[in-house]
Amino acid sequence: MQLKLGGYKADKDPAAIEMLMTHSSMDPMGGGEPLPNEVLSNLRNSLATIPNGSIILIYDEQSSVALATALQGFSTFKCQLLLNIHDVIVLPEYRRCGLAKRLIAELESLAVHRGCCKLTPQYCRVIMLLRRCASAAALRPMNLTHSRATLCFGKKT
Repeated sequence: MQLKLGGYKADKDPAAIEMLMTHSSMDPMGGGEPLPNEVLSNLRNSLATIPNGSIILIYDEQSSVALATALQGFSTFKCQLLLNIHDVIVLPEYRRCGLAKRLIAELESLAVHRGCCKLTPQYCRVIMLLRRCASAAALRPMNLTHSRATLCFGKKT
């Protein structure tokens, strides 16, 4: 399986992003309905305009099987950058294989590389995922240092 930082203009990444986002929206946890066509058609270009937005994709051979999206933000309580996790999507047939843990670990590395003080989940289902993954070494709540980001479950840290 190949993990890569997604590109909005790369050959296969935009189609992979659209497919995985559509799949997630069709899931009962994602609302059970497809994303509107205007959302799908504008998603790639809109995401590309957001400074420091990140998409991480995992491919199995040539097929995209998992995705995480994160947007950089700012912690007013720490007066530092943070990385906000918006989506973590894994196709059903690839679940329970550790792909979500790989995505979160990669987001943590990205946050550390950017000097972020913490990772924050945007939605309840991301919080639940992070709590399930919290036993992984890369996801344990960490002390705030210059070399590690703190995983935050919605507390003011």
